[in-house]
Amino acid sequence: MEKVIESLVKGFQQDQDLTELQESEAFEAFAAYCVLSSYYNDPFNPDAYRTGGGNDLGIDAYAVLIDGDLYRDPTEVRAAMSRKRPQVQVVIIQAKTSSKFETKVISDLAENLGHLCGSGGIPYVVSADVASLRGCLDVVFENSARLAGQLPQLHVRYVTTGDQISDMINRKARSAEKHLDKLNRFDTTDVRCVNWRELRALYQQATSTVRVTLPVPKQFAVPAAPGVEQSFVGLIAAPELVCIILDDGSGKLRENLFESNVRAFQGYNRVNSGIRDTLRDPDKRQRFAVMNNGVTIVTRKLDRVGDDFVLDDFQIVNGCQTCHVLFHERDQLTDQVFVSVHIVHSVDEDVIQGIVAATNQQTPVSDEDLAAREDFHKELEDFFTLGWDKPHQLFYERRAKQYSERKDVEKTRVISRAQLSRAYLAMFLNESSRVGHYQELIKARGTELFVTGQPAILYYTAAATWYRLEWMIRNQRINRGYRPAQYHLMAMIRQKLVGSVKLPPNGRAAQKECDKILKVIWNAEAAEKLVVRELLPVIQRAIDAERAAGVPLGEAVRNERFAELVRRELTDSTGR
Repeated sequence: MEKVIESLVKGFQQDQDLTELQESEAFEAFAAYCVLSSYYNDPFNPDAYRTGGGNDLGIDAYAVLIDGDLYRDPTEVRAAMSRKRPQVQVVIIQAKTSSKFETKVISDLAENLGHLCGSGGIPYVVSADVASLRGCLDVVFENSARLAGQLPQLHVRYVTTGDQISDMINRKARSAEKHLDKLNRFDTTDVRCVNWRELRALYQQATSTVRVTLPVPKQFAVPAAPGVEQSFVGLIAAPELVCIILDDGSGKLRENLFESNVRAFQGYNRVNSGIRDTLRDPDKRQRFAVMNNGVTIVTRKLDRVGDDFVLDDFQIVNGCQTCHVLFHERDQLTDQVFVSVHIVHSVDEDVIQGIVAATNQQTPVSDEDLAAREDFHKELEDFFTLGWDKPHQLFYERRAKQYSERKDVEKTRVISRAQLSRAYLAMFLNESSRVGHYQELIKARGTELFVTGQPAILYYTAAATWYRLEWMIRNQRINRGYRPAQYHLMAMIRQKLVGSVKLPPNGRAAQKECDKILKVIWNAEAAEKLVVRELLPVIQRAIDAERAAGVPLGEAVRNERFAELVRRELTDSTGR
């Protein structure tokens, strides 16, 4: 393996607590992390997206992205496809530690994907993981009428530790694209080879914040304000704006720049269609700056050299719709098309979140959309890290990549808002079966999350339990086949150790009950004994009962009948 990549992989294994993986498996997980991180910005377990064993058709990792979220289970994909106008991307990864690219690998992979993605059957015996991928694709194509005006996008990445990508290899990749295009299943298909240099760049991108230089020749400074280091209002040439939101490596938008914008791209509704029509009109597009509200950029680091603004660790907090349309219509843009821009430099998190909330009040935004901006999240962040010794520290990530450059933070101990929400809902709101329908669940019970006055210990306990189960699966203490039932195991741990009654809202009383859970969770041996010896046999009986009725595990875990069966089985076996 190339020495630079070998060093990065070893560091990655330490960060992700994957030290028990063999070199080839660790490289597969590393490649999955690097590639998928260019599509997805929140923390995730890269090992969960690897395929295991033989008969994998040359596929070492995969993910289906729907509206920017990662999936790999057909039942989860079915739930996500129920949304209005979902946008779908399929990412396939083959990773080899070899120091060169092979034309046969590309040809074989293209042939196998032709069978896998086509409408016919697969003429080979395939692994359970590949069968799951086929199931995901079947669900997507069954619901193709719901797609956001286009078929899914297919991205295939062949990753090695080699350096040179020959002309023949590139021609094979183009041939593979043509072969897959003939399926008429995808809106776009791109097959790319990733050498060690690009892999290193992807890893740096995944583990660091974005730094860009933005030329703003027409601007003026805004008067000083408390909590704001500097602020400017100006005009920027539209092609320059597109450059900073474009990922040079993949040629797609850096979706992570819009994490703080509470509205994802809404497709070509009336407003966005109007923006597009303006850009397509030679006269109107020259008036774009006065016809459009522009964008607001908040940056935590700012250097200025003449008219060039160097932004580091920044977000586009308002203007997501405008940026997406500009990206789509980039061929129409000239240096005569300007966009108004407001650049705010602040390191005060309260000020930053206030700007996010204020700039997103131009259109109606629900309280749930703005819940992430409340003070309670900052309190949780402090509670997770302060007052605990190092073995018991966790890190609540209330903004994307908050801990990406912290070398002292074990990445497996970082939990995002979405992960914490699911953990809390499953463990303390008895919603283990509905976390698989996350968006619908948030609409139904989102107002019960992150409420000022709630005991922070409840969230910490949910996070600790989530961490321990992830640790068990990652270190093969629990068969990875039980991963779909993870949130049911969380609910079972709570039921077994403190019962199913609602925990008291009083901080001291909640602490007393949570201490009973944490005492077991933070003892690896005790936790393993509880889960493996006492809980897995119970949940296996529920799984067997559902399978006997023809219900696969991925579907069963999203059914309240399964949750009730698990609770009843546990009550019968333990009396709780």
